[in-house]
Amino acid sequence: MTADLALIWPELILTIGGLITLMLGTFAGDRQVGLYQGASLLTLAAAAAAVVALFGVNATVFSGTLSVDGFGGFAKLLIYAASFVCILVAPRFFTSGMRAEYPVLILFAALGMGIMASSRDLMTLYVGLELNSLAAYVLASFMRTDDRSSEAGLKYFVLGALASGMLLYGISLLYGFSGTTDFAGIAARMGGEMNIGLIFGIVFVLAGLGFKISAVPFHMWTPDVYEGAPTPVTTFFASAPKVAAMALMTRVVIDAMGPAVGAWQQIVIFLALASIILGAVGAIGQTNIKRLLAYSSINNVGFMLIGLAAGTQQGVEGVLTYLLVYVVTTLGAFLVVLQLRDAEGNQVESIPALAGLSQRRPGLAAAMAVFLFSLAGIPPLFGFWPKYLVFEAAVNANLVPLAVAGIVASVIGAFYYIAIIKTMYFDDKSDVEVTGGGNVVEGTIVAVSALWLSVIGYLFIPMLAIASAGAASVLF
Repeated sequence: MTADLALIWPELILTIGGLITLMLGTFAGDRQVGLYQGASLLTLAAAAAAVVALFGVNATVFSGTLSVDGFGGFAKLLIYAASFVCILVAPRFFTSGMRAEYPVLILFAALGMGIMASSRDLMTLYVGLELNSLAAYVLASFMRTDDRSSEAGLKYFVLGALASGMLLYGISLLYGFSGTTDFAGIAARMGGEMNIGLIFGIVFVLAGLGFKISAVPFHMWTPDVYEGAPTPVTTFFASAPKVAAMALMTRVVIDAMGPAVGAWQQIVIFLALASIILGAVGAIGQTNIKRLLAYSSINNVGFMLIGLAAGTQQGVEGVLTYLLVYVVTTLGAFLVVLQLRDAEGNQVESIPALAGLSQRRPGLAAAMAVFLFSLAGIPPLFGFWPKYLVFEAAVNANLVPLAVAGIVASVIGAFYYIAIIKTMYFDDKSDVEVTGGGNVVEGTIVAVSALWLSVIGYLFIPMLAIASAGAASVLF
């Protein structure tokens, strides 16, 4: 037990830090925003340091239910970094005062997401997923006086409960027909003769996980929740949980279902193509920037699934690289949205209201253009690189039609990104006076993210060797 505890320091730090922050909020109330914000940020930084200290370790703990390896470490660093940013920028959005529960909920959500990324057993998978989900339901409806936020929380909860039921049913089928909940044991059973029970188990498990990554046709909640939730919460939903859910799905598909390629590959290919196409087409008519970014996230999940469909180390490496670039791009784009304010200080979410933004706030418009071009995968911006990697992995895995379909569909997606840029740079000024207005921290994060996503990002490609190590660790 002592040896196992020594390998889960990130989870222990988040648990202890979350409880301490909770107690600080209980006794200090909502008056000491800086106190519990600082405590939560320190907790996340310490957890990230613990992850870095464990790099190079490849082991399992607690009877093989959790894995400590490069794949989980890579995902956890992205999760903790995104959570850190979402706590850092929140107080300015909640003008009436950030409640103490906000950083606590994000800490416990990060704890659940870390367990998801490290799971090697169906039981720990479900525990981590539900720990994250329960915190997410509350975060979505965090602004109780806002009807949109309450509606978002209710929709997320109802549909999330349905997805959890489907996932549990799939888990019960896999356990019933394999005799174990351990990923390695399930893989050994799938290496033999497949039966209808295992196939149905695969279908229901992938359907439940498809909801968590917002893959079509399990995407229904995404636009409404992204639009209705507070913008810092939407920023969180679009980044950290996406990493955790995609990492979890990768582990399940490769580690648990790896031998049954013929059973799961077709499902993943369908999810990929459906997500790319609907994410691109559904965004065209949107007038709310948060809803558009919701469809953008669905579209980008489809591209990640192309890498996963390859089922190779190269494909997993492409997925991890895509997650890294996607998180930076998404955080930057939502921080720009967070700074869009009218003359009265109200948040501006309407896309037509962005007309003439390049004249009022040229720096903000330029950064947003970089993020949108990067999401579209237009070279030479760094957002092109992960798309190239997943397409290359698909081609090398003899999935040429899938790669071609993804490339063609990405052209459709580029249309609505370019349409926003056209609005900012070429349309006449809107009647809404978008003044913007962020602090130094937000401006610095936006500027650094935009610079990294330019051609400067290619200088850091050798550093992405950590993604290769992570991909190698998940493939047995």
